[in-house]
Amino acid sequence: MSYIFLITAVFLGALLVFLIKPSNKIVRLLLAFSGAYLLSVTILHLLPDVYTTSADGKIIGVFILAGIILQSVLESFSKGAEHGHIHMHSDSKQFPTLLFFSLCIHAFSEGLPIHNADSNLLWAIVVHKIPIAIVLTTFLIHTNYSKKIIFSFLIVFAFMSPLGVLFGDKIDFFKTYYTEITAIIIGVFLHISTIILFETTENHKFNLQKFMAILLGIMLTIFTL
Repeated sequence: MSYIFLITAVFLGALLVFLIKPSNKIVRLLLAFSGAYLLSVTILHLLPDVYTTSADGKIIGVFILAGIILQSVLESFSKGAEHGHIHMHSDSKQFPTLLFFSLCIHAFSEGLPIHNADSNLLWAIVVHKIPIAIVLTTFLIHTNYSKKIIFSFLIVFAFMSPLGVLFGDKIDFFKTYYTEITAIIIGVFLHISTIILFETTENHKFNLQKFMAILLGIMLTIFTL
């Protein structure tokens, strides 16, 4: 079922763009909620798990820092698409190959720990993918790419996280080094979720709607412990 939910989340986000064209305000609130949810799951579920299963907490910390650095590198190629902001010209005729591959690597990596984690991680990633798919689809339909290319892009992106789940479940390397790999993914999640929360704040002013979206994401995680 995790495969279906992950794929559906991407196509649901794309469908929302074609059907109702969500406003920037709605997308920002969805991003704030998903960022808070992802951050809460990372802190309350993933972090305790990796530190409990590892005898060397310092090494786990190193892997977490490596994940933060990895995401920083990927973001330099993806232009911020992982956290809902694509900083590039949408009228370019050249296919964004680096954006495509960095997004695929990110989507694949976030699927790796799902099989051995509880359902909270699955739902956090599903919720995270919907606003990201909205932003990505909005960007793609304003480009000069053909509908065939756009559709192919979304299909590949939708299947990368399920592929990560499959590899994490079936490939011995990912099962053997599950704790270390999960620590790297924690760093990725910390980087993405905190940037989402910072970037959805306009002029550093208090926004009640955004605050409620963040609070809802945190409380949802706490109540499902």
